[in-house]
Amino acid sequence: MGQRSGHQERSKKLEMTQSETMKTKAVVQNNEEASEELNSKKQRLTSVFGVADLKNGAIGLYNVGLSCCLNSVLQVFLMNIYFTRILRRITVPPCAARKRNVLYQMLLLLEKMQCGKQKAVSPVDLAACLSAYRVKLFVTHDAAQLFLTLWNLMKMQMEKPELEHLACQKCSLETKRNSSMLILPLPILYSKSHMLKTLEDCLQHFFHPEELADHNMCFCEQCGKRTPFLQSMKLVHLPHTLTIHLKRFCFETSAYIHKLNNNLPFPQDLDFNVILTENQCQADNNEKADWQYELFAVVAHSGSTSFGHYCAYIRSLTEFKWYCFNDSHVCQVSWDDVKTTYGHSSLHLGETAYLLIYMKKHLE
Repeated sequence: MGQRSGHQERSKKLEMTQSETMKTKAVVQNNEEASEELNSKKQRLTSVFGVADLKNGAIGLYNVGLSCCLNSVLQVFLMNIYFTRILRRITVPPCAARKRNVLYQMLLLLEKMQCGKQKAVSPVDLAACLSAYRVKLFVTHDAAQLFLTLWNLMKMQMEKPELEHLACQKCSLETKRNSSMLILPLPILYSKSHMLKTLEDCLQHFFHPEELADHNMCFCEQCGKRTPFLQSMKLVHLPHTLTIHLKRFCFETSAYIHKLNNNLPFPQDLDFNVILTENQCQADNNEKADWQYELFAVVAHSGSTSFGHYCAYIRSLTEFKWYCFNDSHVCQVSWDDVKTTYGHSSLHLGETAYLLIYMKKHLE
């Protein structure tokens, strides 16, 4: 019995050793495959972008007067090598116009961030330029509004992100109207008491048909009177870089704005073909084939509606690592750190995602 028991024990140890060896080989193989994939991505980027565009490093921006919101939004632009590639091709304005030219001042700031050896630089010149367009310092800004302001000042427009579709509920007359959005504004509150659970839920709710009845009825030319209509949004085109605004600030009364801190998970990968139905899209198969996104940045807000602070979590497109940009302080973080911005209803002053910036896969 003793010999047989010892033999069985040695056999079990041998099997365990072999199993652990196989697991180790599998981990090594997975690491090698991941390393090869990263090297392949870097080679593809190098073939498309110049050396200067690939130097976008994690450099901080000093707070120059309640400028945490501006700093966070600027980092999203300047860490995007697809944007900086365009920025480097702008025509240099005449000397008299340079101080008021937003694109030129952004280019100067980018050069300062890349050429210096400092861990942070001052955006004061760009801030002075923006103040001429009523973007003031020492004022609390909303990140979504500031993002739109910068886009409008740079005259960067998207192409037909969606189509508004109206159908009369009496005679089925349909009317369509093209419209463009720079930011996709997603409510996270379904009703006064019902919170949406995930980003996918918010997108489905946004594109879900809504009945216009009672005082919201529309005039139907075919019926000759105001009738209930079914309003829906049909997606036609999506941009290379998609910005989603999570509407966490809402009016409880006419004079009181409340911040919603509830938990709202968002994925690293987003496929609109999976989220939306055929009735919510009006695009050909070639367009839909390009509707796969991966998360590039998160602009997060902490605090309340009356006072707060912004920072940005951005995934480097050259290093494929996540960084947290908190004004002049920059540090590498993990995906678990980014997920802390999902929010929690019990953390009234906690950090919550406010802007999500997704980028199409395989842009190169």
